[in-house]
Amino acid sequence: MLIQAHQSALLVIDPQEKLLPAIHEGQAVLAQIVRMARIARLLELPVIATEQMPDKLGHNHPDIVQLCDAPLSKQHFDACADGLLAMIPPSVRQIVIAGCEAHICVLQTALSLLQQGYRVLPLLEACGSRRPLDRDAAFERLRAAGATPVTLEMVAYEWLRESGHPQFRAVLKLVK
Repeated sequence: MLIQAHQSALLVIDPQEKLLPAIHEGQAVLAQIVRMARIARLLELPVIATEQMPDKLGHNHPDIVQLCDAPLSKQHFDACADGLLAMIPPSVRQIVIAGCEAHICVLQTALSLLQQGYRVLPLLEACGSRRPLDRDAAFERLRAAGATPVTLEMVAYEWLRESGHPQFRAVLKLVK
């Protein structure tokens, strides 16, 4: 089943300035999150962000802040427990997820979204953990639970559908 732009949102989980340096290849993960958020914005899709205990871990990276609406401040690892569901527009049924840490907040939030009936699409190159083993284990669990891991290019081109899309050239610049 193709990813439908009109039913999609991007969920960015906790790319916080104090957390990113501890993430394996954190700068590469951040760069991919930013690319995906820019593409979603070009296509006028919702970009929802969360911050885990920002009073202790700081706020999201500034490159993310400018691309998202006001973030959901949360205490639970599962963002759904802190009000995420109310932030998702009713038309959204497919959620592309990026962020940190893959095996904690991304995993728990994704599992809750699956239970709520959403199609969950974790972005392979834009989810990170401190240890690669934890990240890999998270993707195994997500697959087993019914999530469909995807890549940035898969999402971008499925959202566009065709080279005649008005934003095709702008998205192409971000993908290449």
